[in-house]
Amino acid sequence: MRRIVLWAMSTLTVLVLLFSYSTSRSSSAVVAAQTRPVTASGKTSDSTGSTSGSSSASSTDSSGQEPADDTTTDDTTTSGTTSSGSSSSGSSSGSSGSTSTSSAAKTYAGDAVMTRYGNVQVQITVTSGKITAAEVLQVPWNDRHDQMINSAAVPVYNQEAVSAQSAQIDVVSGATYTWDGYTQSLQSAIDQANL
Repeated sequence: MRRIVLWAMSTLTVLVLLFSYSTSRSSSAVVAAQTRPVTASGKTSDSTGSTSGSSSASSTDSSGQEPADDTTTDDTTTSGTTSSGSSSSGSSSGSSGSTSTSSAAKTYAGDAVMTRYGNVQVQITVTSGKITAAEVLQVPWNDRHDQMINSAAVPVYNQEAVSAQSAQIDVVSGATYTWDGYTQSLQSAIDQANL
């Protein structure tokens, strides 16, 4: 009798724990389950097909919301904003392909690389033949797990790209797929800049 009661209580405990376990797939995460651009520049398009010509960057916070104000990432200021389903014009194209030896900052957007969890696209800013800034245009942002991993890994990748001046950067533990897409897109941008 004692064994039966113990078995029933154990089974009941396991069932309660199993059904009360909350997953990271809340209703808002399922609705927003698409590759979301973190910053906008040049001719970038997210998975819904919208384009933006703004060279001002907007980043997302840990809740996935974009802030209301825009900050510029280079010496040019534009008045474009990122909006889904529409396009706006900006003053510079990120993938122009032509280079010069002047000290003006130019941006180059790498190819969007498809990874297991979504697209990764990198943009670099080149001044006097050196990479002065690197930022992501697209990164997987499907659920809280993607947001947690990429919000920690992407700043490290950006910093290492500037330090290394190449696509030979170290991987961040837990963000291997993002690293793979990041390095391929970064190499594409470096090739466009003829560095």
